[in-house]
Formats: sequence, structure tokens, C-alpha cells
Amino acid sequence: MERSVLQGLALFRWGAWLWVAGVLAVADRELVRPKLAVVLVALALGVTVYDSVLLRRDHTALLRPAPVLAELAVGAALVLCDGLVFAEGHAFATAQSLGSMWPLAGILAAGVALGPVVAAAAGVVVGLARFGSVVANGASVETTGQVLSLASTVVFYALGGAAAGYLMGLLRRAEREISAARAREEVARTLHDGVLQTLALVERRATDPGLARLARQTERDLRGFLAGAALPNGGRPDLAGALRLAAARFEDTFGARADVVVAGDLPVLGRAPCEALTGAVTEALTNAGKHGAAKKVTVYVEPAEGGGVFCSVKDDGSGFDPAQAPERMGLARSVRGRLADVGGRADVRSRPGDGTEVCLWAP
Repeated sequence: MERSVLQGLALFRWGAWLWVAGVLAVADRELVRPKLAVVLVALALGVTVYDSVLLRRDHTALLRPAPVLAELAVGAALVLCDGLVFAEGHAFATAQSLGSMWPLAGILAAGVALGPVVAAAAGVVVGLARFGSVVANGASVETTGQVLSLASTVVFYALGGAAAGYLMGLLRRAEREISAARAREEVARTLHDGVLQTLALVERRATDPGLARLARQTERDLRGFLAGAALPNGGRPDLAGALRLAAARFEDTFGARADVVVAGDLPVLGRAPCEALTGAVTEALTNAGKHGAAKKVTVYVEPAEGGGVFCSVKDDGSGFDPAQAPERMGLARSVRGRLADVGGRADVRSRPGDGTEVCLWAP
């Protein structure tokens, strides 16, 4: 990722140098110190070539302070000496100058290599060099427009450096997260094809209830770890972790099995909807074990159409006829009431002898 960013920056640096060289060629008649202008553009070319060589041999060398500081120094010199190489009155003219685009490459490089704070500071320094350029050009700052022109240069360079450093930080963090997810996915595949299958087999064939319970507990811990439930999330469990804890309590209480399946693109819920959904699922699991005598329950969670989360709690219990059975207090208050308080809703589908499915929507 860093190499790709540096390659893009190298293309920008070459394009900016070609522009400076073109300005030098076109504005030759306006120069009062052409030799100094040629030296400055040659220094910029030297830095451009040197950085390209470093990129080809070892791109990490461009992230060290020395190459960045050298490029910033040449960029500041281009801005500062712009007032010396052009005739008097050029400081606030609309004509192009030597110190416009190429110095920005050094500031962006500082953002990539040294972070947003250093890059913003470098942008301020390079921007302030234009004040010296104005003095060297024999001009004076007399109007508000001229003050704003100088200030905008400082702000432009500082914001450019800060933005480059900030975006680079985001890219590095995303790269770390992707690498960690890939590693965990690889471990999950390995464990799923080996250890988890063995634990499930031991659980099904074990005649010792203690051994079967230990195998189930170990399988549950491994699945929770691989799904990230063991990781902290802002100091509180996330929805997936909370549902797995509820499923574990159900298994310990009723001796049945509860599987939790969570879609990978699940949105992050707020604290209140998360707690309401977790409480409703807990109550649905309790009803499945207490009233339905369920042996197996599946909790499935996915993004809901139109936003929020949809959750299904489906068991293989005795079931009931919703039209004939009065709704119990737990279902009315602990399930429907909880979700209604946060703008969600619940629906119960059941038939005698065919289990029960509780469908939940949380915003």
C-alpha cells in the first residue's frame, strides 16, 4: 500500500517538475536572474530523480526524514527565491511562478512519511517562505487582497499536508485491519475443518455428560473467539458477543443447544437498540426452553431491509397456536415492549408440534 501511494506521489512530482520547467522556458524574458532559476529547477530535478531511484530500489527509504527534509528545503527555496528570479512586481501578478506546484510534492511526502502534524507544520513553513519572496521581489503588502493571497498560500500548503498525513493514517489502519481479518479467517478455516468438527463429533458421541458439556463449551469458546466476540468493543460487548453470551446461558440453564449465526455485514447498533434486542432474544430463548422444551435453537442475525437489524430465534420445541394461546407477560413486555421502546417490532410464528420462530427488528 505504501509503495502504491509513493508511486502516485512520484508521478505527481514528475508532473509538477515538468510544469516548473515549462514555466521557466516560457517566462524566460521575464527573468532577471535566469541562472538562479536554472539552478533551482535543476535542484528540483535532482530531488525528483533521486526519489525515483529510491522508490525503485527501496521505497521505505522515502519514509525516512532525510529525503523528506531535503525535498522540503528545495521546495521552500523555490518559493522564497521566486521573488528574486522574476522582475519587480511579479509577487502579486497573475503570471505563473516557479514555487507553485512542485513544493507541494514535498509537503505531501511529509504527510505520508511523518504524519499530519509534521506535514501541516512543513506546509506553514513553505507557505511563509512566500512572505520572503514578496520582500525579495521589492513588493509591499498594502491591500486586504494581498494579505489574503499570502495567507491562502500558507493555508493551502498546511491543509494539503495535514490531509495527506490523515489519509495515509487511515490507509495504514485499514491495511492492518484487513491483514488481521485475513489471518483470522485462515485460522477459522483451519479450525473449522479440524478442531471444531472433532469437538462436535465428541459432543454427539460422548456417553459422559460432563465430557459432552466440556466439548460443547470448548467449541463455543473457539467459535466466539474466531468471530471476534472475545475482543473488546468500546468497553462493552457488541451485539454478536452479547447474543452468544445469551445463547451460552440458555445452554447452561436448559441443557439444549443454541447456535448463533451472524452476517458479516451487520451494521453497528446504538447502545439502546443493542440492549433491547439482546434482552428480547434472551426472553425468546427462555420461552423456547421453559415452555417449548426445545432441544435446539438457532439465532440468526442479518441487516434488515431499510436499515437496522433483523433477528430470528427459531426453535424445534412443541410450538403453539398463537390464535388460541394468550400472550404471556414475558412475550408482551420483555420482547414486544423492549423493541417498541426503541422503535423496533416483533412477530411470533408458531404451530403446534412445529416449533416457534420469533422475528425481531431493531433500528
